[in-house]
Amino acid sequence: MLDAAIESFGTRGYDATSLDALAAELGIRKQTILYWFPSKEALLGAVIDGCATELSEALESALARAGRGFDRVEAIVRAVFRLALRRPALLGLLREVSRLGPPWSTRLTDQLDPLVDRARAFLDGEMAAGTMRRTDSRLLLLSAYSTVIGVATEAEVQRALGVDPSLRSMVVRRRELVAFLRSALAPTR
Repeated sequence: MLDAAIESFGTRGYDATSLDALAAELGIRKQTILYWFPSKEALLGAVIDGCATELSEALESALARAGRGFDRVEAIVRAVFRLALRRPALLGLLREVSRLGPPWSTRLTDQLDPLVDRARAFLDGEMAAGTMRRTDSRLLLLSAYSTVIGVATEAEVQRALGVDPSLRSMVVRRRELVAFLRSALAPTR
């Protein structure tokens, strides 16, 4: 149920998803969904919690294998692109939850805050050490999040700009995005 809800909420959107349609897609009755989740809102809450956990685990795993400095930034970008390929609806759900606003966006950000706090501390430390250009780490994280999620998930926009959203072009876009971030974060001497 949760995977089907992630797929529907992340691709069609929360408002366009009905429990009736979700049940039909799963081959079950709507009452079965309501047995486990007393409302569409409860289902969304469970989906947000599961997605936050999955995203956190993917990023933590990438960081555990990453080196130091910019290698950690690149590891995060690679992890997000892997998720975009493997679970595009999960990243679509992030966009959808942002669009829905509070209380849903607050629920998601509360769960991701520890990662965000660590990211800010990492960036602030790198900037203080002179290995990255000094800037507002909050604005940098917002910009990087928007850029990485947008490049990794906006197939329709890519098509409109004449970019083929294939696996090969995704690898090229990831490589170009990493080079862009490396250039943007390079310290000024």
